[in-house]
Amino acid sequence: MSEQMQDLGAGVSFSLTEEQELLRQTAREFARNEIIPVAAQYDESHEFPWPVIRKAQELGYTTMTVPQEYGGSGLSMLEECLITEELAYGCSGMSTSIGLNGLAALPIMLAGNEEQKRHYLGHLAQGGMAAYCLSEAAAGSDVAAIQTVARREGAHYILNGSKTFITNASVAEWFTVFAYTNREAKYQGMSVFIVDRNTPGVLVAKPFNKLGQRASNTAEVVFDNVRVPVENLVGKEGEGFLTAMRVFDRSRVPTAIGAVGVARRALEESINFARERKTMGKPIWQHQAVGHMIADMAMNVEAARLLAWEAAHLCDVGKASATHTAFAKAFCADTAMKICTDAVQVFGGYGFIEDYPVAKLMRDVKIYQIYEGTSQIQRNIIVRELFR
Repeated sequence: MSEQMQDLGAGVSFSLTEEQELLRQTAREFARNEIIPVAAQYDESHEFPWPVIRKAQELGYTTMTVPQEYGGSGLSMLEECLITEELAYGCSGMSTSIGLNGLAALPIMLAGNEEQKRHYLGHLAQGGMAAYCLSEAAAGSDVAAIQTVARREGAHYILNGSKTFITNASVAEWFTVFAYTNREAKYQGMSVFIVDRNTPGVLVAKPFNKLGQRASNTAEVVFDNVRVPVENLVGKEGEGFLTAMRVFDRSRVPTAIGAVGVARRALEESINFARERKTMGKPIWQHQAVGHMIADMAMNVEAARLLAWEAAHLCDVGKASATHTAFAKAFCADTAMKICTDAVQVFGGYGFIEDYPVAKLMRDVKIYQIYEGTSQIQRNIIVRELFR
């Protein structure tokens, strides 16, 4: 038994505390009462769901893991997962927008100084919004390939470059931005900065027209000779790549559990449909081909959740594991994609019509195999760690 699994056995009993059960139940009610009734509306309109976001802020869902001393909820990673699964069950696009503040805050939580934490994390706790700027047109999973640069000039850095596929870009009031301060040092020359939205030279383009998760805002952000104060450097020069990797070890866990939430919704919709839909004189779940498909869905939802919980636990005990995070991210994303595809199959022709919920679930879930590191990149990480 691995050391990580021994730790897991000692720390997790597969039963939640009363407080954790309450967190999950509250999030479940929020998803059913506030998200699901308007999910189709925002999917069709592509509008940012401000009314839902504001209610989520009141419950502390936009600052779940931000420490209480900075105004956040101070939840553990496992507790964040409990809430995120329920939000994604309701609509993964809205869940992504709700949880994105936590991603933008992570570099500051991991490497920022006290003043940065008090100012920027405190801003989020007061209803602010932020975005995480790492991906570029030619640098998604290959983080070291970014082209954005920052040149020191007196008391400022001059930032130039562009970031793409940036969630919440259009509504963010500040960004955590990764850029090279020393290209010759390669990945050891990357740094991370906090950039205020109203700084001259910051331009946010029109949101992308996406296949799914249309309730989350995604756009390109351009930095044209942006003057960033030296005090907005997070950590030290050259620590940006390491910070990004530490962020991934944590941020991929709630992403994984989000996929589980979508998969669970697809499973439950399939069960309900298969109970009502009849062919050849009986409900379709009684046809073995359909019943076994749904049984596989249920098994894989449970397996995926446990992998995500394990990765979350390791983060909570200070042993964040790139291997276990990659296990969870790849398995949850791939499993959710298959479950949603199978759900469309269970619905048959109705599954191909947008009036039924599984079409949206299938469109929404595909991105889980792409963002926060593709499923292929997760396998590269697993191989690297196994043979290290």
